[in-house]
Amino acid sequence: MSQLTPDTRMNISAGATSAVVAAVLVALKLWALGQTGALSVAASLADSAMDLMVALGALAALIYAARPADEDHAFGHSSAEDLAALGQALFVLISAGVIATAAVLRLTDPAPAPLQAEGAGLLVMSLSVLLTLALVMWQGYVARKTRSRVVAADRLHYLGDLLPNIGAIAALIASKYWDMGAIDGVVALAAAALLIIGALRIGKGAFDALMDRRADPALIAGIGEIAGSWPQVFGYHDLKTRMAGSRVFVNLHIELDGAQPLIQAHDIGAALRRAILQRYPQCDVIIHKDVFHSAAKDDV
Repeated sequence: MSQLTPDTRMNISAGATSAVVAAVLVALKLWALGQTGALSVAASLADSAMDLMVALGALAALIYAARPADEDHAFGHSSAEDLAALGQALFVLISAGVIATAAVLRLTDPAPAPLQAEGAGLLVMSLSVLLTLALVMWQGYVARKTRSRVVAADRLHYLGDLLPNIGAIAALIASKYWDMGAIDGVVALAAAALLIIGALRIGKGAFDALMDRRADPALIAGIGEIAGSWPQVFGYHDLKTRMAGSRVFVNLHIELDGAQPLIQAHDIGAALRRAILQRYPQCDVIIHKDVFHSAAKDDV
């Protein structure tokens, strides 16, 4: 672990925290289900159980993606993050469909099953919401800092869990005081819609990365701005990027004075690379050095 970058450490810590929270939620909701017999709690328990399996898979993907480059994977293993994120997005879509179907069935049931021991259920579900909120806040911070699609996709699971959990709390309260136990169906439908939107967004990002789509145009423009204004660089061309997990691979050709010593050309390229990495630490940069006047002739 000592060779891992700070971003990788944060991603793995977020994945481990997700798995621990999911395990705690499964245990709490299993007890609550036995106490209340509430279908909304049962649905939330099933969702948390699936989240635990997904969280363990995501953690394994993050650990595998952190492995250094080797003979068979010269560019590292970060694409494992995109594969995991794509799988998570598909899982979220399926979960959204199940939640929506259950909500419709509950809303159309003329005699939904009565709830019991609502107080115990309220305690557990409230604790579940607090744990989920804390986890979502941590995952959001990590995802913004490291740009990990796996962490972002896992965070989406728990964001989606919040509304069903709140819906279960609302159902328990409504059942206890107003005999309106089916109210969680409306909240569940809203949660399903949000899950579908988020899953499509994360799935598209993972698919684009697996298809070697270029990086964010703002990042590309920023790299071009640095290269174009760098001292003793007369121009640049063939700026190409591709994404893999939370990494961005950059290839850049710069045009230098062909009469200068090789060591000077090397130092210019190395300094430019350091400047790009300082602004965009998620990048892996390769700089090719071309002779300026030769490039000019080729353009004519």
